[in-house]
Amino acid sequence: MTLIGYHASHEQFPPSALLALIQRAEVAGFDCAKSSDHFHPWSERQGQSGFAWAWLGAALQASALPFGVISAPGARYHPAILAQAAATIGEMFPGRLWLALGSGEAINEAITGQAWPDKQERNARLGECVDIIRALLAGETVTHRGRVQVVEARLYTRPAAPIPIFGAAVTPATAAWVGQWADGLLTTGGIMQAVRAVVRAFRDNGGAGKPVHVQHALSWAGSEAEALANAIDQWGPLCAGGDVNWNLSRPKDFDRVGRLADEEAIRRSVAVSADPGRHAAWIADLMALDVAAVHLHCVGRNQAEFIAFAGEHLLARLRG
Repeated sequence: MTLIGYHASHEQFPPSALLALIQRAEVAGFDCAKSSDHFHPWSERQGQSGFAWAWLGAALQASALPFGVISAPGARYHPAILAQAAATIGEMFPGRLWLALGSGEAINEAITGQAWPDKQERNARLGECVDIIRALLAGETVTHRGRVQVVEARLYTRPAAPIPIFGAAVTPATAAWVGQWADGLLTTGGIMQAVRAVVRAFRDNGGAGKPVHVQHALSWAGSEAEALANAIDQWGPLCAGGDVNWNLSRPKDFDRVGRLADEEAIRRSVAVSADPGRHAAWIADLMALDVAAVHLHCVGRNQAEFIAFAGEHLLARLRG
């Protein structure tokens, strides 16, 4: 059965508020949760950027839900430090953490002052980091000299069971590469034809039988107009598509792009509706891809209302 998860957006809410929302989501009947990991928000209007790894320890203690998190090793995070963070969480909360690794976005990773590389180079760096993190989590002493440097590193505190390492991908090309090394795939929702292509590329290139998780962006509110306004206000800066989202480095740059967002653009990336039936149908389409989990990200600021709505109108229907 496909799990239905709640997405905790650190870009939009302070960590204290997210703790309360996670607890609400658990009571409402969500099966699991997923956390973003940002240094900057996508927009000045979003206005938050809590440290996800500090928050994860508190969130796992405050609830019984399993959690996933997506991080980008190589620039902001040295892979040995990221491995240590995951190992510590995994030791404290056995079997409840999975880690997705991606090549990152400039808005978070460029803060170190390094030149922001192209996608091919970012993937090559990510590949080295994956190997380092896996070796450290396996208890090996690691020395690596390449795009990242590691000298005589060893993790002394590790979980008893391996932490699943997923790969993040939003294009078929990246998904095909991820299928060769990852324990699972994390991708995003959107136009179903595009989602199918990404999932197919993963499964056809080494990912067959491995879990697929989808982060599904939606906007629900009491009226269609409010749902659309919420989406444009909070998620409009991300609707440009292409490589823009990976290469802009400041929230105010995204806000400039967001001025161009209109209804057609936002509906290509966010499922916008006030109708419970439409939302259930969109999520059911993703579940029909035989995915392990769909993580619901209501992009508006009406999180408490959305959690109550999902508990009353979505979760039982989707499991029914």
